[in-house]
This record gives sequence, C-alpha cells and structure tokens, in this order.
Amino acid sequence: MKVKIGITEENLKNSISLLSSTLANQMTLYVKLRKFHWNVSGQSFMELHLLFEGQYKKLEKAIDETAERIGKLGGKTIGTMKEFAELTVLKESPNEYPEQKEMMKELISDHETIIIQLRKDIDTSEEENKDAGTADFLTSLMLDHETMVWKLRRYLE
Repeated sequence: MKVKIGITEENLKNSISLLSSTLANQMTLYVKLRKFHWNVSGQSFMELHLLFEGQYKKLEKAIDETAERIGKLGGKTIGTMKEFAELTVLKESPNEYPEQKEMMKELISDHETIIIQLRKDIDTSEEENKDAGTADFLTSLMLDHETMVWKLRRYLE
C-alpha cells in the first residue's frame, strides 16, 4: 500500500535513501564502539569500557528508530553488513587495535563525520524533500552525536 502523507513518491524515496545511509553510518559506528569496548585496556579501562558501552547502547536505540522511520515512509530497511558497508561514509580498520587515545580520536572523527553528514541531510530533507518529519528526526540524531563527541573530546583536552 502506498504511503500518502503529503510527500511525493520521489521525495519519499529520497528520504528513505538518506535514512538508509544514516543507518549504515550508525551500524558502522556501533560495531566500532563494540570493538573498542571489548579491546580497551590500560589505566582508564573501566571508565572507557563503560563510556563506550553507553554510546553503543544509545546507538542501538537510534538504529532501531532509524529503521522504523524508513518503514513509516514506506521503505524496506537494509539489514546486511554488505549493505551497511556499501552505504557508510565511515572507515573501518580491520585487524587494528589502537591504544585508548587513538580509539577516542577515531571515534571523535567518526561522530564529527556523521554530524556533518546529518547537517547536510537535514537541509536536504527540509528544502528538497519537503519532509519536516525526517528533518526533525535527523536533528535529534545530530544532537545525540554532538553530546557523544563532546564527552569523548573532554578526555583529550
């Protein structure tokens, strides 16, 4: 059944595409946070172990909400690692296990990359797709990433 919510079919497809890329970025960052959570060691082990866990748990919720937003717009949600890898703008580092400081630098860079992409996607959602709901949704995600990256940055100051 077609979705009839005042957004053209083409704009719905565009919004679904933006959301799919967002989902891929979130999944990539989620996996990286899990890896760092499992492999962090050193003086601040427990603190960083818990920090990374808090961030991946926050992302779990955002991932589910993003997938549901795609469904609300009439789309099918991607769900394989291959699809996520094809759509993400984040870089992975297989077989690399950085030290604490490098972990945080990498996570900061990833969050900032996502924030920059979300800002562009918010503008596109509002101006081109005429999809205020997706723009608001993406704004909420952006604010969460701004908070997460702020917490990480504080460790390096």
